[in-house]
Amino acid sequence: MTLVSAFRAGDEQLSLAELHRRTGIAKPTILRLLAELAEWAVVERSAHGYRLGMRLFELGQLVPRQRGLREAAAPFLTDLFEATHETVHLAVPDGTEVIYVQKLDGRRGPLVSSRVGGRMPAYCTGVGKALLAFGPPERFTEVLAAGLRRRTPRTVVAPGLLRAELDRIRESGVALEREESTVGITCVAAPVQDPQGTAVAAISITGWTNRLDPERYAPAVRTAALGISRTLRRREPA
Repeated sequence: MTLVSAFRAGDEQLSLAELHRRTGIAKPTILRLLAELAEWAVVERSAHGYRLGMRLFELGQLVPRQRGLREAAAPFLTDLFEATHETVHLAVPDGTEVIYVQKLDGRRGPLVSSRVGGRMPAYCTGVGKALLAFGPPERFTEVLAAGLRRRTPRTVVAPGLLRAELDRIRESGVALEREESTVGITCVAAPVQDPQGTAVAAISITGWTNRLDPERYAPAVRTAALGISRTLRRREPA
């Protein structure tokens, strides 16, 4: 797991020397472990080192929570995308961050750096703030304890201001992000909730700040999130 976890976003392959540098594991041990992992197709030999194998991709598609959520959300995300032609995200919480489990790239919007399987801080993203507003209190406490780092001039880094914004999100049912994670980008998000009202995921629409009107798209995003929530509840066993 240490070797597999050494791969990061953008790493198509890693050399033996780089794996040693990142993990601290002795090179002979790395070679032995890689040989075993290769037998299971967890890694593959490449021209200049090693890359992750298809077996990991196959296993990832079997994760129950991700698979069920993506299946329930698929028609709603597609409708949002076709109606707006902006980038659409589906994300879930993981500690102080969010993980994107689905992304539909907009046809006319900015090139958003997010990716399926990628992470972002919860406090400065639309989906993250929706998850914080409708999540358990300890989620917000954990975020504050980790610190609020300024990513752009508009990132909210004062705990009191962030807490007040989460209160407004709970009242309106939608979260807005205006250039808080990336300059020039705005998004509107809404939570996907379980029967108790706790956010288990969030969806968003993202586009250029000078063109995307969050208030215009907020009702559609909120309606889609409610639709996904209802679909998930119907699929839960009695």
